[in-house]
Amino acid sequence: MPAMEPLCQIAGINAHKLSREECFIIELELFVRICEELKELIKSQNKDYFRLMKFNAEKESSMLDSILIRHVVNDILTSEEYSLEGIACYTQTPEEVICDVAAGNNPAPSLPLSRKIIELHRSVRPNLYREVMKKITSEYLSQI
Repeated sequence: MPAMEPLCQIAGINAHKLSREECFIIELELFVRICEELKELIKSQNKDYFRLMKFNAEKESSMLDSILIRHVVNDILTSEEYSLEGIACYTQTPEEVICDVAAGNNPAPSLPLSRKIIELHRSVRPNLYREVMKKITSEYLSQI
């Protein structure tokens, strides 16, 4: 779990005090919450499109699911810190697969690939992820 400790640190969690199962559960929860926050960001950046299309909640959610990783890959490319070849190298995935994801031809990449892409995106946009983690942490603390 190479991405676990930094996320825990941002959230103020000492991962060394948790069991392996607890770390796994936290990692899954954080992954799901980060994906949800990224989808909200995509939705807000494209609010005119969503308003024009008048999707119902189910259709909107399905569409956001299908474009999430594509958006993340394209955001990495826009940063110019990585090329398609660099993303492929980092994720240990053929460049053609990354190209298909970026072009929207593969709207459902595997979970391990999606996770690696989000890890890379987190390294490219650390401030965004810090803000997302603050929001997630704040929401959890308010529930206690």
